[in-house]
Amino acid sequence: MKVLSIQSAVAYGHVGNSAAVFPLQRIGVEVLPVYTVNFSNHTGYGAWRGPMISPNDVREVVTGIEEREAFPGIDAVLSGYQGGEGIGDVIIDAVSRVKAANPDAVYACDPVMGNAKSGCFVAPAIPVLLREKVVPVADIITPNQFELGFLTETEPDTLESTLASVDLAMAMGPSTVLVTSVERPDREEGTIEMLVADAKGAWIVQTPRLPMKANGSGDVTAALFTAHYVETGDAKVALERTASSVFDLLSLTLESGERELQLIEAQEFYAHPRMQFTARQVR
Repeated sequence: MKVLSIQSAVAYGHVGNSAAVFPLQRIGVEVLPVYTVNFSNHTGYGAWRGPMISPNDVREVVTGIEEREAFPGIDAVLSGYQGGEGIGDVIIDAVSRVKAANPDAVYACDPVMGNAKSGCFVAPAIPVLLREKVVPVADIITPNQFELGFLTETEPDTLESTLASVDLAMAMGPSTVLVTSVERPDREEGTIEMLVADAKGAWIVQTPRLPMKANGSGDVTAALFTAHYVETGDAKVALERTASSVFDLLSLTLESGERELQLIEAQEFYAHPRMQFTARQVR
């Protein structure tokens, strides 16, 4: 499997491509990473150094890959945080060109906008861009519950309302929706859930909620789910594998006392998920 991953990169820590590439490689996926920024560290530190890469330069890198005749072999295009408005057009164009070369390729978009605690933390134009231009051309989207609500202009909280919001999202274009960080008022205390839906049904998986915030965990989740789903075509299996791997990555990070994901140390959890969580079909 080959994945074209258009995301940010940092030298210190693990977010964007610096979070997604290694787990994908560890499960046998060949990744073609294209960087949208090259920062010293993620912006959560409040200070960072390094350049944003202009949309034209990102497009040039994509074109260079195309000139190597790589597009027919690409199975998926993956994108995450979009720092500026122009990157969305570059990604959409890249997806179009990849699909022209390989009609079976899929586009997986992680529509990064914010979360329930901090609200929307991207430029005001980005949610509109995602809603109106990017998400409609995606095959898979991986929003958290907050982002799902933002995309569909709803307020999902219960299982029923979350599924209704998923249906609205699918009506926009994507055939598969993975919702991360699902928090229902009636869930078991001390837990958190992920939900996936496609044409075959919908499944939810519950894991213990860990007392931590880990930048980059959503990037790992989107990458692993995309690869497992493309490989198996089975949303339930992809969800269970992803939940298992990411939970063990986060557990290891919490035990380490470090702020950054212990991405390398957790590598066996990607290659050999323990499959300790079972997804339940909800429709």
